[in-house]
Amino acid sequence: MTVAEFRPPRSVIRRSSGNWALQSALDRRGLGPVAGVDEAGRGACAGPLVVAACVLKPGDGRRFEGLTDSKALSEDERERLFDRITARALSWSTVVIPAEEVDALGIHVANLEGMRRAVARLSEHPGYVLTDGFRVQGLATPSVAVVKGDMVAACVAAASVLAKVTRDRLMSEELHRAFPVYGFDVHKGYCTPMHSARLTEHGPCEEHRWSYANVVAAAQRHGMRSPRAVSSKPGLFDASEGEVVDNEVL
Repeated sequence: MTVAEFRPPRSVIRRSSGNWALQSALDRRGLGPVAGVDEAGRGACAGPLVVAACVLKPGDGRRFEGLTDSKALSEDERERLFDRITARALSWSTVVIPAEEVDALGIHVANLEGMRRAVARLSEHPGYVLTDGFRVQGLATPSVAVVKGDMVAACVAAASVLAKVTRDRLMSEELHRAFPVYGFDVHKGYCTPMHSARLTEHGPCEEHRWSYANVVAAAQRHGMRSPRAVSSKPGLFDASEGEVVDNEVL
């Protein structure tokens, strides 16, 4: 018997299944439950990074009409799907990584760590994990990175909705109430013209990411130093020198 004869048959991915096709193929091969993982807030310069993981029920696609990348949905659509996901998912979790931790770890490392935490918090241990865009080491379960995963895999899209709605609520409610001058309820901490103008006018607050170039530049104008007592990057938070993140290219 040759080596080729030991190989299992390939799973058929049916295009008619839409963004449930990949999950369905893995489920048919006995590799489920399948979890999707995604984040919100990676490109913002203020507020937390939020990472979510989600396991949807096999064959539940008809219950999630319109489920896709959260950025392609309206706020009302995201809220509707958030309620449906939290009610019907086999398991889901969200992890909120504060700006202070993003500064200490760096955005990419914080994102990877958040994905590991989110998967670990699932009550339904996944047999396979789909991540959006890049591979995540240390998940303790088989995984694969899916290009544009939040558009082609329903469980990743569900995770993106969970992360986006959770973060938007934090920015619109808690952070906006605490720091109303920045308009966090409008731009959610992203680098919009409005946010840039408010940042220039008032300087950064403790909820800004002080490892980001535009935040450091605004702090310099106001002679401000970072509120972070401890940093993994000595000298970074002098707002005068050191390696900073150019968030314009994130």
